[in-house]
Amino acid sequence: MPIIVSLFTGLIFGLGLILSGMSNPAKVLGFLDLAGRWDPSLALVMAGAIAVGVLAFALARRRALSVLGLEMRLPTGGPIDARLMGGSAMFGVGWGIAGFCPGPALVALGMGEPKAAAFVAAMLAGMAIFELLERGELRTATDAA
Repeated sequence: MPIIVSLFTGLIFGLGLILSGMSNPAKVLGFLDLAGRWDPSLALVMAGAIAVGVLAFALARRRALSVLGLEMRLPTGGPIDARLMGGSAMFGVGWGIAGFCPGPALVALGMGEPKAAAFVAAMLAGMAIFELLERGELRTATDAA
């Protein structure tokens, strides 16, 4: 049952990204172009998403189990450090260059957008590099060289 609910939740989320324009890189880049022809429409989408998220997390904190009876696993706050700031900056730069972030890129990929395929490939490569760095495999290889 949780898999079916996850599938439908993902489909609804993807539909929301399409309807809001978040899967359209031109719309996203228009939102990010503060010095040019700024398109503020995505600010409303983000404000709505933040409001829903705040409400959902407030309700989730009061529960031990989800509606489906699964254990609630909420994120815990961590320190704001150089890794977080650097990762956030890389995310923002990538978003500004490509006009995609991970969720909308997957939706656009499913819609057959060629730019999304390149973005998703680069995203997966970045995730793999991160994993190798975290495990120390790249550090060992570069230290030996």
